[in-house]
Amino acid sequence: MPRLFNRNFIVGVTGSIAAYKAAELTRSLIRDGANVRVIMTEGAREFITPLTMQALSGNEVHIDLLDTQAEAAMGHIELARWADVVVVAPASADTIARLVQGRADDLLGACVLATKAPLFVAPAMNQEMWAKKATQDNIQTLSERGATILGPDAGSQACGDIGAGRLLEPDHIVQAIADTLTTGALAGRHIVITAGPTREPICPVRYISNRSSGKMGYALAEACLNAGARTTLISGPVNCEPPVGVELIPVETTRDMFDASLSAAATADIFIGAAAVVDFRPESVSKDKIKRGGASSMDLKLIANPDIIATIASGHPRPQVVVGFAAETHNIVAYARAKLQEKALDFIFANDVSDQAIGFDSELNGGLLISRERETPMDVTSKLVLAEAIVAELSQSLDAL
Repeated sequence: MPRLFNRNFIVGVTGSIAAYKAAELTRSLIRDGANVRVIMTEGAREFITPLTMQALSGNEVHIDLLDTQAEAAMGHIELARWADVVVVAPASADTIARLVQGRADDLLGACVLATKAPLFVAPAMNQEMWAKKATQDNIQTLSERGATILGPDAGSQACGDIGAGRLLEPDHIVQAIADTLTTGALAGRHIVITAGPTREPICPVRYISNRSSGKMGYALAEACLNAGARTTLISGPVNCEPPVGVELIPVETTRDMFDASLSAAATADIFIGAAAVVDFRPESVSKDKIKRGGASSMDLKLIANPDIIATIASGHPRPQVVVGFAAETHNIVAYARAKLQEKALDFIFANDVSDQAIGFDSELNGGLLISRERETPMDVTSKLVLAEAIVAELSQSLDAL
């Protein structure tokens, strides 16, 4: 389920050069499952059109406090009651001052006063305006009254200045809101998951790969999202639809996955290596398609790929919990325990892929979640239900650290 599923958001857009970013913010909120209604101030309409925001939100854009038709039904009160969350982004210096004063002479101000919903404010202004004591006092006042201030960021500005005052990127705004609102066993945690196969090219036409569907890794990503975690999914080529709200990093080769994993794992609390990576790659890749001709055989020299999960488990900084997967056909527990010890893992999930009921591309899975201390049987069930059981065990382990 998306992190912001069915939550009602009012996005207040104000007169700032960053108003165009409200379009991407609206799209990001909707991708995360939110329902969005947009309120635009008079200044905002000088930078971006209501038609654009209407097309992106799928709802009529609200503009005027004194709209006779809307106010016949007390429109600003209806909007205020509808909202689960109010986010003002970008919030100009003028709008911030008006919110502090409790002004209700425009629709956005009236809704903020009338709502019980949490308020998020994402400032955007020139760095000198941001630094002024009046602005800083206003920000402090809003914060003391319960508003959550998001940003601003620092960097180059439209006027040519460099400094604080840039609007946070829309994805970062959504992430911060989700982290604040989301509850669950893994709320506030960052989980990195690898999924699917990797591919190692032989020539432009052929490659070495395996039969992994990626379904288990994608189910784990959904389970982590449901538990409130910020979830990064590093995926090889699959036909799965990524869960809404996941940070998806598509990769092709094992080295691609290695690089992406090391980067993402630097901030991870848990790393789950569910991908079925190709362990060896051709020493050289032909630039042209290899022709069969009259040959009856072909020699292909392979070299080892980097060991992703062993590198993560021995790295610094290291995620608090590192989880591997062992898809075996025999001696399942023995091979899994050897891998657990050899690679310095905290957990390993072992399953029997020779069982067609839970093999590659199946909708079902089951096996053993093995740690140094114990083996926890996991009954055959849907991959999402299994993923939720695994995530529950990992969450308890994280809490115990």
